[in-house]
Parts: sequence; C-alpha cells; structure tokens
Amino acid sequence: MIKQPAALAAGLRLRNQMEIPVPPSPPRKDYIQYQHNDACSLSRWTAKESYQFMYARPWEKVNDFYSDMVNGCRSLSELFGKETYAVHDGAEIVQDCDKSELISVPAPDRKGRWARVTFKIVLSYHGSSFDGWQKQPGLNTVQGLIERSLGKFVDEKKAQLLKEKKLPIDACSVVAGRTDKGVTALGQVCSFYTWRKDVKVREIEDAINGAAPGQTRVISVSQVSRNFHPNFSAKWRHYFYIFPFNDDDKTNECKTPFLDNDVCQDGQFGGENGGNVLHDDDQNEPEIGMKPISFEVSRVNQLLHQLEGKLLSYRIFARDTKASRNIGPPTECFVFHARAAEAYLPCPKSGTSMRTMCIELVANRFLRKMVRVLVATAIREAAAGADEDALLKLMDATCRRATAPPAPPDGLCLCNVGYTEFDRKNCLLP
Repeated sequence: MIKQPAALAAGLRLRNQMEIPVPPSPPRKDYIQYQHNDACSLSRWTAKESYQFMYARPWEKVNDFYSDMVNGCRSLSELFGKETYAVHDGAEIVQDCDKSELISVPAPDRKGRWARVTFKIVLSYHGSSFDGWQKQPGLNTVQGLIERSLGKFVDEKKAQLLKEKKLPIDACSVVAGRTDKGVTALGQVCSFYTWRKDVKVREIEDAINGAAPGQTRVISVSQVSRNFHPNFSAKWRHYFYIFPFNDDDKTNECKTPFLDNDVCQDGQFGGENGGNVLHDDDQNEPEIGMKPISFEVSRVNQLLHQLEGKLLSYRIFARDTKASRNIGPPTECFVFHARAAEAYLPCPKSGTSMRTMCIELVANRFLRKMVRVLVATAIREAAAGADEDALLKLMDATCRRATAPPAPPDGLCLCNVGYTEFDRKNCLLP
C-alpha cells in the first residue's frame, strides 16, 4: 500500500469537502411576541406573580365541594340558589342524593358487522383522586379504572386474543375529552362496544360504581348506535371554574401572596399540581411601584363576555401543544358562552360559606389547559385594568408567554358534553 504525503492527503480531503453540497439551514421561526405597550403594561403581573396569586387559595374547600357533587349530594345550582338540574342530549336528569334518571331510546337491532353493541356512559369523577383521564402505566387514571371495570364484558374472541398476547383483559373506551390531573367531571361521556348480546345496562353501572366508591359515579348508561362517537359527535363542551377568595380578601378584591420558596425554586413551580416550568423574564422587568393587588369580578365578566360568538385561536391560549400549531392558519374554536359571577360556596365542615368567583365557559371544543389559561389570563388582565377587548387582542401573538400560566386544576369541572344544538337556557350564569 502506497502512503500519500500528509499535505496531499489533507488537500484531497479539503477538495472533497468543498465538492459536497451543504444543505441549506432551515428557516428561522419568527414568533410574534405580543408587546404589552398599553397604559397598564407596568401593572400586569409576571408569570411568576400570576402563578403565586392563583395557587395561594383555599383549594381544599373547592375539592371537598366537588367530592360531594360527584357523590350526588351537592349541585352547582346551590351556589346561586337555583333548582338542581342538568341536561344531557335534550333529556333532563333530576339530580339529588338518591337517584338520577335519564330517558333514552335504544339503538335499533342490526346484523352482520353492525351487530356489535355500543354503550354510552355518562359518569362523574373527582379529579383530585386520579392522575387525569388518559391511561398511563403505573398511574391511577380514570380510563384505566373504567377499562378494567368493563373487562368482564369483553367478548370471547377479544379476550382470547388478549390472553395470547399476555395482556390484561380490559375493554377499550373512547372519551369525549381527556381531562388533566386534578380536573373534576360531572358529565363526562365515554363509550365502549362489545359483541356480547347478554350485557345489561345495570351490570355496567354496578361494575363502574363498585370499582372506586366515592370517587366515581355513573349517571347513566344507554345503548346507542355504532355511529355514535363521544368526541366527534359532540357539538359543545360545558366547563365551570370555581375561584375561591381568601378569608382576608376584601370585597371584590384579593391580595397578592408573598413568594414562598417551597412554591418556586429555580423558576420551576413544584407541588402536586405544579411541575410547570415558567420562562419568565422577571429580571428584565422595569423597576416599578406596587402592582395592583385586586380585581373586580364584574371586570372579569366583561373580558370574558367579549369572547362570545368569536373564534378563539388555539395557538395562544392552549399550553403545551406542538410548536407546529404556531405555523400557518390558526386552529380555532367557537365560544358559545363565557361569563363570570360572584357566588358563595357552602362549607359543611365549618358551617359557613366562602365567597368565590364562578366562571362558565361553553365552546365547541377546547385543547389541553386552554380553559385554565383563559381563566388565569382573564384574572390577570382584570387586575391590571386592561381594556375589555384585551383577550381578543392577545390572539395577535403566537408566543404563548403573552398569556398567563394555567390556573390550578382544582377549580375546574367538566359539567356536560352536548350532542344537540347549544341552548343558552342550560347555562347557570345568564
């Protein structure tokens, strides 16, 4: 083998590198940072301050109230002194501590590949008792509980297939919308199917209710057409958020809490419901005086009311979604109803009531953490004294740092999923 001189070898390598075409670098993504240059820009909370304000609340009282609701002993209507009722698919459900009724019509009998039976399940569950809806290994999720409970109704062919693969015999469920950890549901809708014809509605209800008493409760079970899909067939989602005031809060205002080292460390907020990393440029904030420490519930209502009948962009109000959603035309949802009002939460343990702000949102769909981002941002803008159209102006941005961090999941509740045209009469807040 003939060795080439080092200089010659280096020259050949350099020539080869020059002949190889270098791929062009990908174009840089220019995110539009919303400039808060209005009159209240210096009064607006930073992400860290907003997070502190939202989490320093007596959320345990809200959790207790939601737990009583899941067990059928409380109702959201009690907050406003109204009659207790809810609507599913146009059929009224009378809810009290003893019973819940649903009038439904079973799907017609079919043959061949349409012979499988599909069941629609409306259930409630306490958010703090689970690690969210979606089934995940090693976590206590609502989907995992439901599918294990319904495993006894799986047909023989599927059960044998699961045994051969050494998998647990669980049913397969589809849900109207996956809720985050800590979010309660009062009218979540899911479905599952089986080729067994001997499955009774009562058996499904007993199987789920017996899996986690006090944490889940079946409102209704009905047989529906195979065409039914809990998610794609839904026309609107109804969410409710309860924001509690502290005992020392004055009327129509709340004080900003101090920063606790246990709450924030190195820019990452911990806790059971935390874990969100906030990229906050607090060090770049100008030196200013004390920021406003109060907000009016009526102002929050004015900000949210501007969203009604509007298309709301996902790319600014939905957190933790793919960056590709910031490119191209925005994906939007239509807001049917958005209101806020003051209410008093009953506290049976102390025999008193607690002043709260209730926010009601209805839209055709929401993305992950979208409702919580809307709640926190509306409160932040109300405290800063922003204009009524502040939430609409935020849609001009693509950087999600323009909005506030998501509000705690403890106050959020999925009230209902609708499969008929939206009727404003079903809302609690006029």
